[in-house]
Amino acid sequence: MISFDDKLQPLLGKKTADALETGLGLTTAGDLLRHYPRRYDERGKLTDIRSLEIDEHVTVQAEVRKCTKRRMKARHGHMTEAVITDGTSELHLVFFGKVAFVAEQELLPGTRALFAGKVGRYRQNLQLVHPAFEILTPEQDGSSFLQAFLPVYPASQHINTWNIANCVKQLLEIWDGVPEDPLPASFREEHGLIGLEEALRAIHRPDSWAQISVAQQRLKWDEALAVQLTLAQRRKASRARPAPSCARRSGGILDAFDARLPFTLTAGQVSVGEQISEDLASVVPMNRLLQGEVGSGKTMVALRAMLQAVDAGRQSAMLAPTEVLAAQHARSLQEMLGDLAQAGQLGGAEDATRVTLLTGSMNTAQRRQALLDIVTGEAGIVVGTHAIIQEKVEFHSLGLVVVDEQHRFGVEQRAALSARGEKENPHVLVMTATPIPRTVAMTVYGDLEVSALRELPGGRSPIKTSVVPVREKPAWLDRAFARVREEVAAGHQAYFVCPRIGDEEPAKSSSEDEDKRPALSVVDVATMLAQGPLRGLRIEILHGRMPPDEKDAVMRAFSANQVQVLVATTVIEVGVNVPNATVMAIMDADRFGVSQLHQLRGRVGRGSAPGLCLLVTEMPEMTATMERLRAVESTLDGFELAQLDLELRREGDILGAAQSGRRSALKMLSLLRDEDIIADARVAAQGFVDADPDLEKHPGLAGMVATLLTEERADFLEKA
Repeated sequence: MISFDDKLQPLLGKKTADALETGLGLTTAGDLLRHYPRRYDERGKLTDIRSLEIDEHVTVQAEVRKCTKRRMKARHGHMTEAVITDGTSELHLVFFGKVAFVAEQELLPGTRALFAGKVGRYRQNLQLVHPAFEILTPEQDGSSFLQAFLPVYPASQHINTWNIANCVKQLLEIWDGVPEDPLPASFREEHGLIGLEEALRAIHRPDSWAQISVAQQRLKWDEALAVQLTLAQRRKASRARPAPSCARRSGGILDAFDARLPFTLTAGQVSVGEQISEDLASVVPMNRLLQGEVGSGKTMVALRAMLQAVDAGRQSAMLAPTEVLAAQHARSLQEMLGDLAQAGQLGGAEDATRVTLLTGSMNTAQRRQALLDIVTGEAGIVVGTHAIIQEKVEFHSLGLVVVDEQHRFGVEQRAALSARGEKENPHVLVMTATPIPRTVAMTVYGDLEVSALRELPGGRSPIKTSVVPVREKPAWLDRAFARVREEVAAGHQAYFVCPRIGDEEPAKSSSEDEDKRPALSVVDVATMLAQGPLRGLRIEILHGRMPPDEKDAVMRAFSANQVQVLVATTVIEVGVNVPNATVMAIMDADRFGVSQLHQLRGRVGRGSAPGLCLLVTEMPEMTATMERLRAVESTLDGFELAQLDLELRREGDILGAAQSGRRSALKMLSLLRDEDIIADARVAAQGFVDADPDLEKHPGLAGMVATLLTEERADFLEKA
C-alpha cells in the first residue's frame, strides 16, 4: 500500500524523482499529491498573454503565428525566433543550439502548444528565451494533456508542468488512497466537505469546474484548520508561563512624562495605550502586534508602555533591525524624555531612568559600560540591534520587549529575546508600519492580539506623490531635479533612494543583444547628481555596507542639516525621522514593492512643510508594474495599499517562508479569497483545542497538523 510518506524514486524512477526534488523539493508521494495545479487551462482556450509578469516562470497555451531562423550576429551559429499569440497579444520566443533546429521544424504557423519559461522583455516585447514546449495534438497517447482540463502546475527549469502532470497521473493510478480521513465525519457533514481521497483525485484530474471548486474547498479547510489548530495550541501554551505584573503606578515617571507632553495624544494612541496598560498589569504574557500608518505615533505608544514597566521596577528592551535605526531610536527617546532619561546625572529628574544603546559595533569601553548599566538595572530602557539577544547580555529584570519593524527579524531572534526572563516571560509588543490585512493577522500573526493606529497626529503635513515616467516624459526628470533644488533653496533637504549600492557586479542578461540596464545604484546616482543637476549641493551617501560609525556620522550630519541631499538604499526605510526633509525621490521605483514604497514615502512630510515623493521609473504605461506605481500615487492609505500589495504579490507563503527560510506546506489557501474559511477555521480550532488541548481524542487532526506543518514549521509558528 502506497502512503503519503513513500519516497518517489521507487515509484517514478531516479531521473524523474531527482528532477522533482531538485526543482521543487518534492520527495514523497504526499509531497507530489499536495503539489496542486496553479490553474487550469481548458483544452483549446489560449492563455491571456497580457496577464504575464516580467521575471515570472510561466506556462502558456498559445498558437504559433510565425517562426524563422537566422544567423546570430554576436556569435557563431543560428537562432530561431517565433511569435506566438492568444489572438490579441503576442509573445516572442528565441531558441539557440540544437533546439533552434527542432523549434523551426515543429513550430509551424497555426500549431498550438504549451510553452514554459521565464518572462523577459527585449526591445519592448515580452519574450521567453529558450522555452520548453509541448505540442498539443490528439496523438499524444498516455499524456495527461488529453483531458479537457489541462492542470498547470508550479514548475521549474528542472521539470515542466506537463511532466509533473504525467507524474501525478502515474502516481494516482497506483495510489490506494487514505486509510482514514483526518477530518471527523460529523465535521465534514457540518461544513459540507468531501472526503480527502476524493478531493485529491479531483484536484489533479477534474471533469468540471464544479468538481474543481468542491475539491479546493476541502483542501483549503485542511490547510486553514491545520494552521489554526497550531496557533490555538501555541496561544494556550504561551499562557502557561507567567509574566511580571507591571501595573501602572501613580506619581511615577510615566505620569511625569505625560504631564510634560506639549501635544494631545490621538484618540487611537489613548485607546491602544489603555489596552497595552491592561496587558502589562496582568501576569498573562502580553503578545500584542501594534500596526499603524507611517507617522501614526507608534513610538510614543511604545515609550509610554516602557515607562509603565520602569515604574514597576522592570526594564524594557527595544529591538531595532539596523544600527542606524537603533541609534536613531536611542537619540529620539532621550530627546523625548529630556531630564527623565538622566538618572544619576547632574540635573536629572527625581524619577529619571537611563536609556542605554547597545550595538555590535561599539568599542570595548562603551560596550562594557552598557553591559554594566543593563545588568545592574541602571538602564531602565535598553535600545539595540540583535546584539541585545546575545547570551553575554544579562538583564537585571526584563519586563517588556518592544520589537520595531518586526518583519525585519528572523523569528529565532525574536524568540531568543522574549525568552530572556529566567522564570517569567517578558511582555512582548511588536510594531509595524506595514498595515496587515485581516486574513494575514489571523494566520501569520494568529497568536497575537492586534491593535491598529489609523489616524495621524495633528501637525503632520500632507505628502504629494507623483510618478516620473522617464521613458515617455524625459523632461519630467529635469523638473524633478529642479524641484529638489527649490526645496533645498528654501532650507529643506531631500532623499534619493536606489535599489542597490553600486560596488557589486550587476547581473548580466542571458539573451542575445539584450540591452537591459542594471538597477540604478547609490554610488552612480550620487556621482551623477554631484556632477550634474545638483552640483554645488552638499551630498552624502548611506548604505548598509558602510562602517557603523560612518553611517551614524552621516545620519547625524543629515539630521543637523549639514547634508542637503542623502543618497541611500532602503536602510532609511523605517524609523528615520528628519522633519526638515521634504523630498523623497525613489529611483527605479518599479523595483520596489508597494508596502516598501509607502514606507519610504513616510520619511518626508514629518515636519511643518508639505512632503513630495517622486517615483522615478523607466517602465512604460499600460503595464502591471506601472499600475502598481499609479496605485501608490493615488492614495496615502497604507491599509488600502497593504491589501493591494497582497494581491500583487500573489500571497506567496502565508506563513512567511522568507522569514523562516523554509518551504511552506500550504498551497491552496488564499488570503485574498478565503477570509470566511480562515475565520471559521479559527473558531473551530479553538473549540477543538479547548476541549482536547493535545488532540489526543482526534488523532486524525493531530496527524493532519503534522503532515501539513512539519516540526520545523510548527517551531517557526511558536517562535513567531
